[in-house]
Amino acid sequence: MYLVIRCPGCKTFNYVDRYQRWRLCPICGEVINVERVPIYLDADDFQDAEQVVDQLESYLHRTGKADLNEEEIRQLRAEYARWVKSRL
Repeated sequence: MYLVIRCPGCKTFNYVDRYQRWRLCPICGEVINVERVPIYLDADDFQDAEQVVDQLESYLHRTGKADLNEEEIRQLRAEYARWVKSRL
């Protein structure tokens, strides 16, 4: 399981193993305390997490938004759950 998070420094989406406590941001080099950042999604594997990160970055760039609101995060989680169920 992987957590989709966002760097508090440069605001880039990234992912970590759910048992990791720290993550070094590959973009800005900030040390991210995983316990202190919002978790956008709990993904099944790193490939799913990579796809979600790419899609989130693209979505924010396309819409010009700074971040997702609570409703968008709920929608993301629901769509991911439906997608995972459809693969089974």
